[in-house]
Amino acid sequence: MSEFEKRKLEADLKNFTTRNFERPGDCRNLDQIRFYVSELCLKIDEYERRFNYVPTWAYALLAQYNMVQNSMLHTQFRDAYA
Repeated sequence: MSEFEKRKLEADLKNFTTRNFERPGDCRNLDQIRFYVSELCLKIDEYERRFNYVPTWAYALLAQYNMVQNSMLHTQFRDAYA
């Protein structure tokens, strides 16, 4: 895969995430975070299958969503058992 093709795929994925997802820090709902994690995982799988390439920032974005999700889960657990 050429550098041009990689940049095109990165731009397409970036446009998709910008249009359809909120930033991880702006999410306030656990179900919303779970939806974004699910959708991003599906998109990453699609890119791996179709193009055998996924931009590294996509994994970083997924890690950010997972971090926010874990934080929300911890807060809910702490509040439930405090």
